[in-house]
Amino acid sequence: MSLKVDRDGMAFTFKGGMLPMTVMELNSADPERIRDQLAGKLSQSPAFFQHTPVVLSVEKLDEPHLALERICAVCRAHKLLPVAVRGGAEPVKQSAWALGLGWFPPLEPNRPRALESVSSADIEESREEEPALSSPPGVASGGRIFRGTVRSGQQITAPEGDLVVVGAVNAGAEVLAAGSVHVYGALRGRALAGIHGDPLAGIFCRELHAELLSVAGNYKRLEDIDPRLLGVMVQVRLDGDQLGITSLA
Repeated sequence: MSLKVDRDGMAFTFKGGMLPMTVMELNSADPERIRDQLAGKLSQSPAFFQHTPVVLSVEKLDEPHLALERICAVCRAHKLLPVAVRGGAEPVKQSAWALGLGWFPPLEPNRPRALESVSSADIEESREEEPALSSPPGVASGGRIFRGTVRSGQQITAPEGDLVVVGAVNAGAEVLAAGSVHVYGALRGRALAGIHGDPLAGIFCRELHAELLSVAGNYKRLEDIDPRLLGVMVQVRLDGDQLGITSLA
């Protein structure tokens, strides 16, 4: 059996990236309370609990390290996969590492985004462009514009502002933005807005068929979307802790 070897002899390379991740924000360290709520969620949306990786946010808890192992066990019993812990002091960090989890420092308070003009360096052109459209109203001037089709396996990000896609987002593609996501075409892949926690962000698209929608960490999958909203122009915004999808047609 032959193995393909890279020409420079390197077995791997490290690359920075922004992957969509569900954050489980814990208000209680009681494993039984968590178990009861997860059981209810599982009955409502079983597709979501299919080995979904989660980050456990313990910023609201006192001494969460004492219950961390039991909380992880409850999550795994409900088909969630804890991969890291966010928040807490040194004991939490050490407990996370002992359980084979990563650790992130507490989330910093949201900082207002600077409004900057979009430079030519922020504009990407793809080989197959779709007809250009006028700029959408209400888009923050700091951000990124991508013209063309976002293809399966491709990820387009705007880490400091809004993302405007003048084209379609294919199934298996991802578009992510610190601010809002605007898709001037069919949205068939995954769209994540407010990736740093901005609750005022939103998703706007001309034709909704999304595999996944997320605003500030709140998710909806395709099977959770009202079928009457599929294939039409919509906006997606937070309504409390839930995603609200309304037609713009």
